[in-house]
Amino acid sequence: MAAGAVTSGQLRGPRFHRLFADICVSAVPGIDPAHLSVRARGAYLLVEGRGAVGGWAAAELLGASCGPPDALVDVVVPGGTQRGQPGLRVRRGRLLAEETIDVGGVRVTSARRTAFDLACRCTVWDAIVAVDALARVGEFEPAELLELRRRHLGARGSANLPEIVRRADRRSGSPMETRIRLAIADAGLPCPVLQHPVGPYELDLSYPALLLAFEYNGGDHLEPTRALRDLAREAHLARAGWRVVRFSAVEVHRHPERVAARVRRELEAACRARGFDPERLTGHR
Repeated sequence: MAAGAVTSGQLRGPRFHRLFADICVSAVPGIDPAHLSVRARGAYLLVEGRGAVGGWAAAELLGASCGPPDALVDVVVPGGTQRGQPGLRVRRGRLLAEETIDVGGVRVTSARRTAFDLACRCTVWDAIVAVDALARVGEFEPAELLELRRRHLGARGSANLPEIVRRADRRSGSPMETRIRLAIADAGLPCPVLQHPVGPYELDLSYPALLLAFEYNGGDHLEPTRALRDLAREAHLARAGWRVVRFSAVEVHRHPERVAARVRRELEAACRARGFDPERLTGHR
């Protein structure tokens, strides 16, 4: 406005979307103002030079998309007078130099620090989902988060961290895979093998001795190119004798008990077909 490139009236018009107070984005094709990454970049302008983007928004920018699409944007600032506003949450805390990273000109909390923060703030399941995703893209072992707890003594919510770290697994290929794994474990069923190779392919969650696998059927599988790849993959697995059971997003998110029940039935059936004792198999974690 000071340069005369735009007027206040234009900013309120259809050419722009308002993200936060004094922060707008152009209304052009390809930019979704509601997307978490767009909102995160806008929020950073409010704390540039003083803080960093954190929480689910940081995970999104780090390439570990694992939070709800409508999540608030967290910004972490050591102090100051920055206040929250609709869609923006200000968290005050110490930021060590090695705990932030630049992502396309935006300062965000590192994968480890982001995982630690989310593990302290979220429910156990959501925390494990976050740690799995961030450990995968950040290439660190979940146990390393215990060092951050020692570095940030007294952090609120850190009491659950040992359990979260114990149950996390960086081999998980997606947040939905993690949720299926947690549903299986919480039902007392044996833990599946993650990313088991079968020829040129990998199975999300499997029981190799039973030639039985479970996977998440995401929306990207409907894309024509992906669908063709899936057909070739299915044919290869069928020739190798594998049975693959897939779950939808609704089942995984809203009905984990149904996911566990289906896994139990499939395990018992596969055990009977191969002469295994299903009670022995399903009696161990």
